[in-house]
Amino acid sequence: MRASLSANWIERGARLLLGMVFLYAAAGKIVDPADFAQAIANYQILPSAWINLTALFLPWLELVCGLGLVTGVCKYASTLLVTLMLVAFTAALAYAAYRGLDIHCGCFSTDGGATPRLWLDLARDLILLSLAAMVLYQIRRSEPLPRPDNEGR
Repeated sequence: MRASLSANWIERGARLLLGMVFLYAAAGKIVDPADFAQAIANYQILPSAWINLTALFLPWLELVCGLGLVTGVCKYASTLLVTLMLVAFTAALAYAAYRGLDIHCGCFSTDGGATPRLWLDLARDLILLSLAAMVLYQIRRSEPLPRPDNEGR
């Protein structure tokens, strides 16, 4: 019982931290989608036709998921989406670092003049990904997903 109680507090704290990180990350991108679109383009991964759409959609997804994590509303779905976003962000950062790109990540700021630190950003995202995976595991363990009711057949 005591271990379960402490695991719940750890899950809540990690969920709040992840939620605040995603809320903070979304804020600057929502205010300045054009600069965020440039940050996305700098990775040279997405086709140019998808860059503006991604720059408009992604920050709002981060905002909604961040709110879900902080409030606990739809926490499994929010955590799953955050985990998937972090997988994508980590892969993009790793690929950019592998290719030797000297770019700013665009994670929390759209300031293109900031000093690039892809390896540090990659380490941060790996830590956040580990935290998100732990939260996802803890939620699944403590609250099994409901199964569809077969009585209507």
